[in-house]
Parts: sequence; C-alpha cells; structure tokens
Amino acid sequence: MLVLTRKSGQSIRVGEGILLKVLECKGSYVKIGITAPPQLPVHREEVYLRIREENLAAVKGRENVRILLESAPEGLRRTGLASGEVRPSKRKSGSKPS
Repeated sequence: MLVLTRKSGQSIRVGEGILLKVLECKGSYVKIGITAPPQLPVHREEVYLRIREENLAAVKGRENVRILLESAPEGLRRTGLASGEVRPSKRKSGSKPS
C-alpha cells in the first residue's frame, strides 16, 4: 500500500483520469473529492461490498432457477420456460381471465 501525506487543498493523481483532492481535515475525519471518468464507478467501501453481495446473490438466484427448471416436468419444459424464455401474457391490462 502506498501511503501519502497531503494537506487540505492538495491532490493526488491516479493514472490519467482520476484526481483525489483533500478538501477538509477536521478531527479524525477527512473530506475527499474525487474526479473520475463517468464510466468508472466510485463507491464507499461499504456500498461497494453490498453491491457485490447483491450481484452474487442475483447470479446464484438465476443459477437456482435454471436448475429448478431443468428438473421441471416435461410439459413445463416444452413451454419454453425451462430455457429462460419469458412470454408476455396474452390478456390485455384490466381484462378478466376467461
């Protein structure tokens, strides 16, 4: 880990497009401004970890659905649902089922 000391108003440049600027130091807190390209996500560590957990859960959920559908009865698999195909309802919004 590279450790740098900066005063309020000073900056650190990371590569071509990332600038970290110390905006304020107050007690045990440091306020940092980050300038980065829009395609580069920047998150607090706790937010990044939660996003990663949710993405992993979503992937596991899709895998579980695939496994369940593969073990589904033949009739259900023939509908195309086992392949992950989603069919829109033929009913119009607000109409009653017949």
